[in-house]
Amino acid sequence: MSESVAGKIILFIILIPLYAVLIWTLIDPRESLLWGKRWMYNEEPELSDDYIRFTKFITVFIIVILTIFSIIVFFKY
Repeated sequence: MSESVAGKIILFIILIPLYAVLIWTLIDPRESLLWGKRWMYNEEPELSDDYIRFTKFITVFIIVILTIFSIIVFFKY
């Protein structure tokens, strides 16, 4: 029983920063897409609106899948 509780606590601790990054990507996709890559460009790169829209769609999709997975793990096991 304690192994299951410990696993849930570890999963919860791992999910907090993951959700934070996903929410940040959803709120400010231009900044999150260029995070760690700005040094490669002399000027600010222009990201297309389709790429931003695709990034938001994938982020929402991952949040939904991750939430479903988390609910299953927390309440099933």
